[in-house]
This record gives sequence, C-alpha cells and structure tokens, in this order.
Amino acid sequence: MIEARDHVYTVGETEFEGWFACDTATSDPRPGVMIAHAFGGLGDFDKKQAERLAGMGHAAFAIDLYGKGRRATTREEAAALMGELNTDRPLLSARMNASLQELKAMPQVDPNRTAAIGYCFGGKAVLDLARSGAEFAAGVSFHGVYDAPAETTAKMNASLLILHGWDDPLATPDQTVTLAAELTEHCSDWQILAFGHTGHAFTNPNANQPGMMFSAAADHRSWDAMSRFLQEKLAG
Repeated sequence: MIEARDHVYTVGETEFEGWFACDTATSDPRPGVMIAHAFGGLGDFDKKQAERLAGMGHAAFAIDLYGKGRRATTREEAAALMGELNTDRPLLSARMNASLQELKAMPQVDPNRTAAIGYCFGGKAVLDLARSGAEFAAGVSFHGVYDAPAETTAKMNASLLILHGWDDPLATPDQTVTLAAELTEHCSDWQILAFGHTGHAFTNPNANQPGMMFSAAADHRSWDAMSRFLQEKLAG
C-alpha cells in the first residue's frame, strides 16, 4: 500500500514542507528519489510523481525549495519566487543539498542508493546539486534550464540523464551543446536524450503555449527513459 504524507523539515532557520511517499508493504530500506519542482513551487503534479515512484519501489520525496506556505498562484508570483534562487545559486545548491541529506536520513531509505529528478526550474536545481559535488547516484533533468552558476563546477559524482525538448526556447541548441561540454569536463557518465519537434514543459498537461506545449509522446518516452536509468543506477 502506498502511503503519502506531508513532511516538514528545516534548513537553518527556515521551515519547508515536502511530500513523502513509499510502499508500506515492506520496512526494508529502499532507493530514495527526490523530486525538485518547477517554478510554481511544490504542487499536485510533484506529489503525483512521488506516488508513481513509490509504486515502482522507491521512497520518494517531493521537496520544497521556497519554504512552507510559499506557493505561487500566478506566473508573476512564480517568477518572483524562482528569481530569489536564480540570483542566489549558492542558496539553491544549499537547499538541494539539505533536502538530499533529509532524504538520506529517512529510515525507509538506503542512503547509498539515492537519486534526484527535477522539472523545469527543478531540472536546473538537480544540475546545481550535481555541480556541487554532492554524493548521489543519479540525476535526471526534465526540460530543465542549463545556465551554469558563477561558482566553479566540482567533479560531478552523479550519473546524469538530460531529457530535453529540442525546440525548447529556454534551453536552445547552443545552450544544450554548452551543457554537453560542461558535462564532458566534469561528469564521467552523462547522456542527453532530445525529443524532436518538442518544446519546454512537455510533461505538463496544462502547457499549451507556443514553445511550451505538452507532448504525450515525449512525456511517455521521458518517463520510460528515467525509469530504466534509475533501475540501472539504483540497483542493489
């Protein structure tokens, strides 16, 4: 049976409210996967993905990057919340690292088998976690944003899978090639899977703007690719 619930945690003096899901049929530690949300903050989409991952045998933790009660209701609010972390990338990295440690400390989780996935802004957050040199097995970015922070990229210990819409206006072909060069220098195991005629937000059923459109095919293919990647990297 999948059990899902709020999970409140603190980073420094700030309180955060994530969402934790796992199968209660076993008490054995299992791989842990954290989910980093898009620019609107933790929402129903992220909770659903956590429950899907729990159904696959993972302990899944949809994290909160903005703080308890800080959720956007408009695009303007979302942009403002995201802007706070876009202009302070060390803070974004610190919150990602703290969330990873929170996941590893959970009794349901094998701390030696952890992964991080992220959507849009969350994809950038996963890349910044890897750029910090954090110890986790696998990172997956769904239609993420690729600009590197000013801070020097450390050796990336995680294997990385980048799931990318080739026509994404927020991650152009040139920016994607630049990311590939960064990964070639710092990451020993990386791959980019690009979907043709596909833009940003291809996993979001509500995305319906030019350049940012849901794609049922890319959504299915990206989830399938992620599932196989996690199975490989989180095997006991």
